[in-house]
Amino acid sequence: MKDFILFGTLVNVLTVLIGSSVGLGIRCLTHGKSLGERSKRIFDAVFAALGLAVLLIGVGGAIKGSVNSQIITALPEGTSVSAISTEKTLAIILSMVVGVIIGELIDLDKQMNRLGEQIQKSLKGRGGEVANAFVSASLLFCVGSMTIVGAMQSGISGDHTLLITKSIMDLISSMVFALTMGVGVVFSVVFVFVYQGGITLLAWWLGPFLSGDVITCIGSVGSLVIIALGLNLMGLSKFKIMNFVPAIFLPIGFVPLVDWISTLI
Repeated sequence: MKDFILFGTLVNVLTVLIGSSVGLGIRCLTHGKSLGERSKRIFDAVFAALGLAVLLIGVGGAIKGSVNSQIITALPEGTSVSAISTEKTLAIILSMVVGVIIGELIDLDKQMNRLGEQIQKSLKGRGGEVANAFVSASLLFCVGSMTIVGAMQSGISGDHTLLITKSIMDLISSMVFALTMGVGVVFSVVFVFVYQGGITLLAWWLGPFLSGDVITCIGSVGSLVIIALGLNLMGLSKFKIMNFVPAIFLPIGFVPLVDWISTLI
């Protein structure tokens, strides 16, 4: 089942359904009352723990993508090194630096926040509580770097780890959202499936056209973005993660460029 390209997205859809259903159940039992300060502290602690998990995923991916041939030859005989060795560190650095410059110039983080605000304003008072809950939940679950990076990893390499970690976060968030905003949160699973699944399928379609080195470097850059995301979740930093997202696509150009330069040296 894990070999199914949309496995990560389906897990995410399922967790949102479960979380929102539990939240609606609690809403009925408590008549919409707040869960209290203690419950908030528990949720904050869970998100911090998930931040550590995301950090682990990011560090592991970054190391896999930056191991060079000298280290590979020092490993014990028989160690599997397929798809993890690369000497494209320069391409990774260039992608990160140029990518974040592009992101900051465009200010993707601000643009995405502005888009979310505009959507919410346009629907305010139209369709009532259900529509507002649907839009708010959809934006929370889909408009973010974790969705983009995770969906790309699922599509290109078949690695659903990040999307499954995101699913746990969405399980908790959907529970809280459904408790406070009502049944409209349940309908957000449609947007999660279409948006997140669409990115995954696009990445899967592009995968065969990319070389192994390009895919490895995309994974490495994505893992560095994941590290920043993990630090944010732990409350240790305030990176504008969306502004780093352009870097994920730049290895497509920088890897061939670095290869060409190396032939001239």
